[in-house]
Amino acid sequence: MIRSMIYLKLCLVATLLTPVLPMGQNASGQAANRTPATDDEAGVRKAIASYVEAFNKGDAAAVAAHWSETGEWLDPSGTPIQGRNAILAEMKTYFAGDKKPHIELLDLSVRFLAPSVAVEQGAALVARPGEGASETSYFAIHVRENGKWQLSSVRELAPKPLPPPSHYEQLQELEWMIGEWVDDQGGSSVTMRGEWTANRNFISRSFTVMIEGRIDMSGTQVIGWDPAAETIRSWVFDSDGGFTEGIWSRRDDGWSIRAVGVLPDGRKASMVNIIRVIDDDTFTLQSVGREVDGELLPNIDEVTVIRK
Repeated sequence: MIRSMIYLKLCLVATLLTPVLPMGQNASGQAANRTPATDDEAGVRKAIASYVEAFNKGDAAAVAAHWSETGEWLDPSGTPIQGRNAILAEMKTYFAGDKKPHIELLDLSVRFLAPSVAVEQGAALVARPGEGASETSYFAIHVRENGKWQLSSVRELAPKPLPPPSHYEQLQELEWMIGEWVDDQGGSSVTMRGEWTANRNFISRSFTVMIEGRIDMSGTQVIGWDPAAETIRSWVFDSDGGFTEGIWSRRDDGWSIRAVGVLPDGRKASMVNIIRVIDDDTFTLQSVGREVDGELLPNIDEVTVIRK
């Protein structure tokens, strides 16, 4: 079984692969040219692009053909796979099944140790449909044999797990909602508590309405980012059995939420809730354009909510 998701390039230390020579000389004692021509690097990069193309086609034979006959691949644990035929067998196993992997190379660089020896370094991101992605860094040695650049040695480092996906960037403008809030009007009060869910993908807000010392209603609001519609969306569920769904729009001083829902008795309701942000510890809330089964209802006056 393939031991890592990448099966891509990498190199061992150059001193393990080349003899130690006096600076500026090659194996015959002649001065060595350490500045390869531009077309040499272009040739290496063309071979790399060809490898990626073969990998993303799931073509094990084409991938293995990029290796020299005695090429060696070492996975993150240091376990070697020696020779082109052994690598071909591993790649056939890796590409088996319906969920074909896709690879993308990141931060790719190429440098030359000698005119016919190049080092590739970078990171490889590999993912399968319906599964998470994995990123690993790697080093690879390319050697030119009979005018063709081939992989001589590949060394992968331990995979680096990717951070879990998050919509925090789209929701961070609402981070001021996190915490406890209260609207106290003498005989009645509303308390709210907001907190992030895992990975900051949603804001969960609980609320309780108290009238003359008893709980009249409670519920939960969930606020999240809708990547399909590219908008903030919210859902409210109350203890009486009603629920609403809202779409948020930015205003100069806050937000407006167009909400539609169903009352506990089945009637349909709609409204526009307006939030004005005064400062980090104060906001106002007003509900306008209220309708129930097409019947227009009075607006609810603006109330001030403060951080508890």
